[in-house]
Amino acid sequence: MDVIDRLAAARIGCLLNYSELARAAALPQTTLKRYLTLLQATFTIFRLWPWSPNLGKRLVRSPKLYFTDVGLAARLLNVDAEALGGKAPAAGPLLENLVVAEILKQLTWSRVRAIPYHYRTHAGDEVDIVLEGPGGRCAAIEVKATATPRMSDYDGLDRLAKALGDRFARGVILYLGRKVVPFGERLHALPLETLWQCPAP
Repeated sequence: MDVIDRLAAARIGCLLNYSELARAAALPQTTLKRYLTLLQATFTIFRLWPWSPNLGKRLVRSPKLYFTDVGLAARLLNVDAEALGGKAPAAGPLLENLVVAEILKQLTWSRVRAIPYHYRTHAGDEVDIVLEGPGGRCAAIEVKATATPRMSDYDGLDRLAKALGDRFARGVILYLGRKVVPFGERLHALPLETLWQCPAP
């Protein structure tokens, strides 16, 4: 089933569309779903479910698909370090996968309890990661494979902040630059390496 592995790797960070993926793999949906369940049971892939302020009313029902091992995903996509340095199209999704997997790992030992989700509305607003803590307070993270974030990169975070009001704790863009760049209230761009500079538990 190597073809499914490669097709799944090509959809990192995308909404999981079973019918589209089954067509691409030329398999029945039932077979595809069983295989994806096997990949999840063996910790090869994982799903990130959609967030909504109302648990009974999901904005989007589809989860996003990620690989536990980003190196495996890169291998399936035939992307090496040289290609990533040359701005390969897969660079953004692989970087997003790296951040999501690292955050899930850090949540296992963090003193702060939070549940990770992704956020996407039918209008197209989206945020890569929403961390919902006790009481419904949320922090949000957007991942950008660029050294110079644009104003438009904050759009999803800004709209989520306005929708949540006081429940919005902070919004962050993790990017490949070296500076902390503020953008309005409770919004910042931070260098990617700050992901590993959190305090000990």
